Amino acid sequence: MKEVLLLITDGFADWEASYVSAELNKPTTGFKVKTIAIDKEPKTSMGGLSVLPDFEIGGFAVHADVAMLIIPGGTGWNEEKGQLIQTLVGDCLDKDIPVAAICDATTFLGNHGFLDHVKHTGNTLEYLKARAPRYKGDDHYVNAQAVSDRLLITANGSGAVEFSRHILAKLQVYDEQQLNEWYGTFKNGIISEK
Repeated sequence: MKEVLLLITDGFADWEASYVSAELNKPTTGFKVKTIAIDKEPKTSMGGLSVLPDFEIGGFAVHADVAMLIIPGGTGWNEEKGQLIQTLVGDCLDKDIPVAAICDATTFLGNHGFLDHVKHTGNTLEYLKARAPRYKGDDHYVNAQAVSDRLLITANGSGAVEFSRHILAKLQVYDEQQLNEWYGTFKNGIISEK
């Protein structure tokens, strides 16, 4: 079974990864979502959920059974702890493991050069430029809910369903028809009558 790592920080935006986590953890997918954090202390989400991380970044070696790293946004992004996260992202990309980031996690990626040469999105271009002083990806910014390019998936804070759709497509969890039905259900409230 492949692992999908979900990076959590104090104040992580729990809803931004909830759609995709629920789908990936279904027994038929071949994936299991595991949480990873700066340390093994419980992390409290913006919604008040307390989560005990499965792994600590410092003691974790990215391995062949890791299928993807998902990084939700939230209020827990500060530079003093960022080096470990930057190293984890770099290790994943160096091993051709996709990284998916949403909301302020895209700002973090932008500030650390990961978005400089790939199509991407974020909360807005102006927001990225204001909050990520080292961001140089202006020419590759796409004004969309979610964007996939090479090994990176990015989404703005209001694009959790689109973000999940891109992740499910990248991991080939569903065929195109199933993915469209899933998306229709969660985006539009449409339930297939089959």
